[in-house]
Amino acid sequence: MSPTHFAFSSMFVLGLAGLTFHRTHLLSALLCLEGMMLSLFIALSLWMLQLNTTSFSASPMLLLAFSACEASAGLALLVATARTHSTDRLQSLNLLQC
Repeated sequence: MSPTHFAFSSMFVLGLAGLTFHRTHLLSALLCLEGMMLSLFIALSLWMLQLNTTSFSASPMLLLAFSACEASAGLALLVATARTHSTDRLQSLNLLQC
């Protein structure tokens, strides 16, 4: 395993571990998701540079566009949650309640 592959794999795993174990606030969960998406974007971009192909050159930009959409939807949910519940703690949210 090359050092760059190890670095981006460990970045992804650390983001996943942060998402799994530190679920106290919605903002921390969103930051872990953004870290995971950033590691995937950089790894995919470096993979495209190593292959020297132009057939999949649009895929990192597509991933970045989906990441931006995911971030905007997450921030909109964070604002809506903070306005209705006056907190962003995930334990205070009840999915069964309307």
